[in-house]
Amino acid sequence: MKTVRNILQYKSQSIYSVDPDTSVLDALKIMMDKNISALLVMEGPELKGIFTERDYARKIILQGKSSKETKIKEVMTARLEVINLNSSIDHCMQIMTDKHIRHLPIVDNGKVSGMISIGDLVKFVINDQKQTIEQLQNYISS
Repeated sequence: MKTVRNILQYKSQSIYSVDPDTSVLDALKIMMDKNISALLVMEGPELKGIFTERDYARKIILQGKSSKETKIKEVMTARLEVINLNSSIDHCMQIMTDKHIRHLPIVDNGKVSGMISIGDLVKFVINDQKQTIEQLQNYISS
């Protein structure tokens, strides 16, 4: 069974996060600089929430709030679905599908160890299927 641990072997181990008191504008600048669509919200080592492009669109733009004056803690998603390193790929995909979310923080033994996106899952599944096809083709032709 393939797990989150397998995905992390091919993914950057960087964890991008902001403090709850960070302005939305500053968080957006980080997201732009890192070319990412979500940031974890952490207070020291403690995971407090997540801020995504979807949060920005729905809670800032559509409500006419100021990105410069609004703090992340006011608009972040605080009720999180989290996974661990041993969570199966199928389980992660099921959570994302059922909850209509695109990012899952990875918390193992109480410590944040990363985050995966739906894109990470899709890329992993496609590569895994390619390897399986190649192995079957080699088996058939030998």
